[in-house]
Parts: sequence; C-alpha cells; structure tokens
Amino acid sequence: MNELNDILSTMAALGRKARDAAAELAHTPSEAKRRALKVAAETVEARAGEIVAANAMDMEFGREKGLSAAMLDRLMLDEGRIAGIAAGLRAVAAQDDPVGQVIAEWDMESGLHIERVRTPLGVIGVIYESRPNVTADAGALCLKSGNAVILRGGSESFHSSGILVDCLKAGLRAAGLPEAAVQLVPTRDRAAVRALLTMTDHVDVIVPRGGKGLVGLVQAEARVPVFAHLEGICHVYVDAAANPEVALKVVLNAKTRRTGICGAAECLLIHRDVVDTIGQGVVRALLDAGVEVRGDEILQKIEGVVPASVEDWGREFLDMIIAARVVDDIDGAIDHIRTYGSSHTESILTEDDAVAARFFQRLDSAILMRNASTQFADGGEFGMGAEIGIATGKLHARGPVGAEQLTSFKYLVTGQGTVRP
Repeated sequence: MNELNDILSTMAALGRKARDAAAELAHTPSEAKRRALKVAAETVEARAGEIVAANAMDMEFGREKGLSAAMLDRLMLDEGRIAGIAAGLRAVAAQDDPVGQVIAEWDMESGLHIERVRTPLGVIGVIYESRPNVTADAGALCLKSGNAVILRGGSESFHSSGILVDCLKAGLRAAGLPEAAVQLVPTRDRAAVRALLTMTDHVDVIVPRGGKGLVGLVQAEARVPVFAHLEGICHVYVDAAANPEVALKVVLNAKTRRTGICGAAECLLIHRDVVDTIGQGVVRALLDAGVEVRGDEILQKIEGVVPASVEDWGREFLDMIIAARVVDDIDGAIDHIRTYGSSHTESILTEDDAVAARFFQRLDSAILMRNASTQFADGGEFGMGAEIGIATGKLHARGPVGAEQLTSFKYLVTGQGTVRP
C-alpha cells in the first residue's frame, strides 16, 4: 500500500508541475519553442552513442520479456533511426506555430468582431509501447502546440526514453522554458498508468499508442478524454481496373516494408475479374517475399496459400501474414471493409476514376488512399514532421495527430462599448 501511495503521490506531483508548465507554454513565443526543439535535435545527435548504449539495454530487456521480432524492430534504435529522430525534431521546429492562428473571423451587425483562434489543449498524457522515437515525437509536437506532456513509455523502452527526455529538457533549458513541460513517468509500475488515466484535475487528454491490449485498457479505464485507434486493420483492394505494375509494388510495400506498424496492410481484397491475372501475380509475389497468405477458397487454389479462418478477417497480424479474399466488385470490397475494418487506413488500386470516387465517398476510415501504400499512414509522410498517433474517432482529431490537432480553439470577441438590446 505504501508503494502504491508513493506512485500516486509521484503522479500527482507530475500533474501539478505539468499544469503550471502548460500555463506558461500557452503564451510562449514561437521562436522560443523553435529554439528548444533545435537544441534538442543537436543534443540527440551529440548523445547518439549514449542513446545506442541505453537502447541495447532496452533490447536485452525486450528479449527477456519475450517481445516478438516486430516489436523488437519497433524498439530498436541505430544511428540511422537516431538521425531520423533529430530530423523529426527539426521538421517540427520549422513548422508554423498553430497557437494563435485565426481559423475564422467575421463581423456582426451588432458591431462585434469575432475571431476563432487556436489555443493549446493544456496537459497531454501519452502512453505508448516499445517505440522510443515516440518520446521525441510526442514531446516535440506537444511543445510546438503549447502543451505540456507527461510521457509513459513502455517498460522495455525505459532507458532509451529517459535519455531522449533529457535531450528535450536540454532544449527547454536553452530556450528558458520550464523543464516540466516534458516529463517522463519515472517508474515501470503499471499503477502509474492507471493513475494517469484518472488525473482529471491535471490532464486534458490521453493519447495511447500501442497494441490492442494497451489501447483497450486505456479506453476502458480512462476518465480523461482519449484520442486513439484500437487496431490498424488496413485493407488494400485490387480493382478490375488496377495497373498490374502498380498493384504489385504497392501491395508488397504495404505488407512487407515494416510489418509491425499500424499502417501495414493486413487484408488483401481482389476483384473477381483479375484473380487469374493481377491477383495471381500479387499473391505469388507475397509468397516469394516470405509472407504467409491466408486465403479464401478461390485463392487457396494458388500453391502455397493456406486456408483463412473466420478470425483472420479483421485481424491485426503485425507480422509477415496477410488475409486475402476475392470480392465480386467495388461494393463487395466496401462491404468487407465496413464489416471487418478498424477505420484506420484503406487503399484502392485502380485506374478507374469513378470506382475510386465511390471508394472515397462510401468509406469513412480516417485515411483513404488511391494507388498508394498504406505504409504512408504517418504524420511525417503527411508533412506534419511527426505525429503523436493516429486517431480513428470522429470527435476533434482524425488520422495523424500533429501539432495542429493538439489544439482546440477559443473565441475572441471585440466591441466598442457594444451592448445587447
């Protein structure tokens, strides 16, 4: 009980410090935030050796914990990925500051001038698994949008995340900003997660980034509003009017580039009319690449395809496995996605504009693509510099959550002694 009380006391202290920092960040000049992020990037590069060494400890912890190959890939940092983290910090630094932007303005006959302007959300809690780069991305985006952040990384990324937070704090110090703007939960104990989820006095929104188990826990137990997606069950539909070369390279990339990310394709849908042509080529290419293809009765006729079970539709494999089935037409593909999808990302491969328009109009996933890999479902690839996560809900933010999506708005109303009759 004493240990639990200590954790609750620690979390409350983090919350109070974050709330105070958020009040200052809300009116911090853009140049100060930009300087903090630039210095953080320089510090990441300067401490690359330390980060690699800390990550090696995390990787060993992850292996002992029994993490899958895909999860270990998410956890791993090398010089290239560290350079990417620094580049991401600089990209966010270079973006326009969303705080104070005028979204709309108008005049009323009463004489009032009204502006709707962007304002920070306040304090954001980010809970994530494995990927230590989320530490830098989340810290940068929250700072850019004028929010304080409390980070609770996965137990396996504890050491890597610690140094990355130190780098962010170095930037805050250099810019004269409160170090409590970016805080890392200092314990691996899961009680800290449950405490964070209920800190309604201190935290304005929770962003979970991880697997179904983590996100499900957050959505079930949070008393604080949540931006989240439960699973990334992404579909690729090969239409009758697909370009064979485009279909081949997009499907392979969507499945195999990185299997452990939420934008990886998990289900392949093929129009009945091209099963024996484009479909055969795509499925054989997947098999040759080492992908286990779990197909319906028609696709099982292709040597190497194994039978799909009912559970394979709507399943996030995060591995070199893909479910595949034949559909009669675009409406069959739409119906399948509506039934089994998670409203994350879907891609249609077609040269038919009308079919593509139908796909875009009749599906309501957060991200819809045409002739492009689902692996582009990423804030960096959307020009946001980085993202704090992908949101599939319909309130406030959808798709990649960047700095702009981490703001709300307020109304500024100006009169000249104006009174209401």
